[in-house]
Amino acid sequence: MIAGPTRFDSGQGDPISSASSESWGLEARAVTKTFGTYTALDRISLALKPGELVSILGPSGCGKSTLLRVIAGLDDPDSGEILIDGRKVVGVSPKDRGVAFVFQSYALYPDLSVYDNIAAPLVMRELSFADRLPLIGPQLPGAASRHASIKRRVQDVAALLKIEPYLARKPSQLSGGQRQRVALGRALVREPQLFLLDEPLANLDASLRIHTRSELAILQRRLKTTTVFVTHDQAEAMAISDRIAVMFVGRIRQIATPAELYRNPIDLDVARFMSQPVLNTLAASCIVRGRVLVSGEPMMVHDAHRPGTEGMLGFRPEHARLAARHQPGMLQVRVERTEHAGSEAHVFLRVLTSGDPIVARIDSQELNAWPTDARGYMSVDAAASWFFPKTGARRLAVQNVPAEVA
Repeated sequence: MIAGPTRFDSGQGDPISSASSESWGLEARAVTKTFGTYTALDRISLALKPGELVSILGPSGCGKSTLLRVIAGLDDPDSGEILIDGRKVVGVSPKDRGVAFVFQSYALYPDLSVYDNIAAPLVMRELSFADRLPLIGPQLPGAASRHASIKRRVQDVAALLKIEPYLARKPSQLSGGQRQRVALGRALVREPQLFLLDEPLANLDASLRIHTRSELAILQRRLKTTTVFVTHDQAEAMAISDRIAVMFVGRIRQIATPAELYRNPIDLDVARFMSQPVLNTLAASCIVRGRVLVSGEPMMVHDAHRPGTEGMLGFRPEHARLAARHQPGMLQVRVERTEHAGSEAHVFLRVLTSGDPIVARIDSQELNAWPTDARGYMSVDAAASWFFPKTGARRLAVQNVPAEVA
């Protein structure tokens, strides 16, 4: 896995690094884009190493797709620079940037077959006008081998995406998921300098989505093509990314490897977005280093803040522990309902002293011990909980966050 640079500034200028721009596969420098009074991108800075796959993760409307369109040249930034393999491309035509863009919508040629849709960029790039003539073209010197090469690459991509049976069909004869795979195939077959993927798997069913994202990651690593992958799906980003940039309201809040992002979120917004089904939060105040007071109960936490600092204790459902008997550091809770989820289950609780809702994840075989209205006690794994002060961000042990919040 490529760890990439250790510190980014998404609001105050260029990425802070000793590397030259030529060492980046993609670099965005203080990019701003506005639409009227709305700021879609607020001085975004981001750098990807050659061959790195970085996911842009965030809620709808945060600016993810706008960032991709600016990189591709479909929209011009109001200020800032975009560099691809060290070359400044603001003002360069999209077709001359060496970029392949897969839209969330299909954007297919309706009158062409699936085969011809996938082959289209190769035909335009590698075959002359004479080569493309029916009957005569394939007979010209060298044309047969070029046609054969295109056919082989189209068939390889079709096999990867499981669309070989549909190569002769038109887009109108395909389902939405099949059309999206054709659009993905048209980008993959080009082997460009830079992939820009705007939620390309959104229209696939669950099992095919998991298969395709795995195969996409394998292919991307084999091709070693720098890739920006936009998604709002946390599991998808965690599964395929070298690093993830979490974005809110036009700014990159944190960028890190999936493991680091999961273990060390910079603030409540990031922690909530990286938690399923919810992030548990409880009002807390620091009493001594590594210990907070929650609903009158002292609890351990690995964060260190000055005594008296007010904030929130945050922890994920998988880090809540249920017990029938009280021990120091436990809160009394009541079961409101449960949800079975296969090998695991979610227990929805209410803290009796404060009324705060809590979700705990347990082994589904333990569900019988926690019926509705049952009472018990909950503790929190101190090594996997965080204290978020009311003002500012957490103090991270590893500084790989935007300078504006560090």
